Amino acid sequence: MKPSFHVRPFNGPFDDPGLYIRVLREGRAMLFDLGFTTTLSPRDILKATEIFVSHTHIDHFIGFDNILRTSLKKESPLKLYGPAGFTDCVEGKLRSYAWNLIKDYPLIIEVDEVVNVSVRKTVFRAENSFAREDLGSVPFCGILMKDSLYTVCAASLDHQIPCLAFSLEEDYHINIDKSRLNKLGLPVGPWLSQLKAAVRENKDDSVFNIEGRTYTFSEIKGVADITKGQKLCYVVDVIGSEENIKKIIELAKDSDVLYIETYFLDEDKDRARDRYHLTAKEAGRIAREAGVGRLEAMHFSPRYMDGPERLKREAEEEFKR
Repeated sequence: MKPSFHVRPFNGPFDDPGLYIRVLREGRAMLFDLGFTTTLSPRDILKATEIFVSHTHIDHFIGFDNILRTSLKKESPLKLYGPAGFTDCVEGKLRSYAWNLIKDYPLIIEVDEVVNVSVRKTVFRAENSFAREDLGSVPFCGILMKDSLYTVCAASLDHQIPCLAFSLEEDYHINIDKSRLNKLGLPVGPWLSQLKAAVRENKDDSVFNIEGRTYTFSEIKGVADITKGQKLCYVVDVIGSEENIKKIIELAKDSDVLYIETYFLDEDKDRARDRYHLTAKEAGRIAREAGVGRLEAMHFSPRYMDGPERLKREAEEEFKR
């Protein structure tokens, strides 16, 4: 199966955590967390349509300014998602600048804030000097966003403050069988994207013009194989309480990849409790009990600068136990 998501951490394990996720063949991307983002090019940033912020400690949110600066003339809305109190933090950032000369700028920032069983919605528009517009709340049942390609879910966890963990799941994956294309004498082309959209949206009455000939959906749908979609999960900055661990396991269940902090070694678990972080052993346990395909250790404490492999080894040993 060709992947639909290309994922890369945009900083090293001892630096500010964050993932840049490109949605292949769609010209879109998203970010999980906003630490320092200076390793991202303007092109990377402008592809981002959604940004999911776990919490607003400085190493997870300082990159907002760089995103804002690059996106001021972005035509499409920039959508931000975060935990309780997140909207106030975004507003505080925006209020720290003077906006008297941006009335003709197109940028719209849409903010969704998870508060218990609700999502509070707010908009900030450049044309209004980013004045806050509260739009009310909608119920929250775990799903933050859903479109025809993928679903993003979140769980609110304890880091002494609310902190969100995220899962990203492709509803299903559509592969094009080139041998079937050849058998039908059909070329590769833009019509395949139209076919995938028709499959996802159940538009079985669609017609396709391919090299001057018209085909119905039923005539060509056989070139598409539908399989289980990709799933990945992102977890940082949470205490290893049983309540948190249970929530993370449920969120990460059957993920292909779990990106998870391994901030402390188990021998320093008292320090981990004091700082509201996971140990590598706890991360490995979560990955094992969630049945994930692969564990990606990330977000290391600077105290292990001389031996980061110890964190990875402890997590992997517990994962494969």
